[in-house]
Amino acid sequence: MNRTLVRHIREGLKSLGRNSWMTFASISAVTVTLLLVCVFIVIMFNLNNMATNAERQVEIKVLVELTSEQNDQDKLQSQIENIDGIENVRFSSKEQELEQLIDSLGENGQTFAMFDQSNPLYDAFIVKTTNPRDTPKVAAEIDKLDQTYKVTYGQEEVSRLFRIVEVSRNIGIALIIGLVFTAMFLISNTIKITIFARRKEIEIMKLVGATNGFVRWPFFIEGLLLGVFGSVIPIAILLSSYNSLIEWIAPRVQGSFITLLPYNPFVFQVSLILIAIGAVIGVWGSLMSVRKFLKV
Repeated sequence: MNRTLVRHIREGLKSLGRNSWMTFASISAVTVTLLLVCVFIVIMFNLNNMATNAERQVEIKVLVELTSEQNDQDKLQSQIENIDGIENVRFSSKEQELEQLIDSLGENGQTFAMFDQSNPLYDAFIVKTTNPRDTPKVAAEIDKLDQTYKVTYGQEEVSRLFRIVEVSRNIGIALIIGLVFTAMFLISNTIKITIFARRKEIEIMKLVGATNGFVRWPFFIEGLLLGVFGSVIPIAILLSSYNSLIEWIAPRVQGSFITLLPYNPFVFQVSLILIAIGAVIGVWGSLMSVRKFLKV
């Protein structure tokens, strides 16, 4: 069995050398296609990461009635914490709320410094949900509690964010799947041209008694190698350029939820995905192409 496998591998390698131009064409097709797949995977994985970060920043602000005493606030906090789906509850005094308002407005915020002695803002609880998509439901439950003046979470903005996230994820998945199937079609046709040029060789092997499996194995190895070799350049480009992309983007979006996935382990995970996709479409293209020539 081992000798047979070695023979198939040797024949697959020889075939790549004998048909150098077709080998180059096949590897080029794989390379270009996997390069596009790589770009889409990097974009979509990072968009998904950014969307997740944006979701995590969704908070519910619960304004407490001005007439509430400390006991009322403690009771309200306990009631909020007992609601299903709450991750954490943080108290923010009206003094802290005023400081945050001043800081958020930069130089213009100094205008509000005069309110330091007669602060018109409310004490508040900042609530985060375990699942950001439960925010509207949790906010509605909190709004029913006593001692709550107002519950806000940017309803329209949050709903729009969730819709954008859902659409972008679906589009990304559809594009990647479509691109992979396009790659399979292109590589299948490219390899089919290679096999068509060797149809006489296959016919002779069949006429002297070779089984279908015996004929397929060298083409299986050849397709596998074509797919793997075709993934080398996209992986090299990814490994050499992704870190530079992170360094270029980081200072331009500092403090934003727009952050790229870290170099390690992301690029190595994508590299494995590219090798796997290249191997699958190479093998699939070879086996589908050789099938019609086995009917002798």
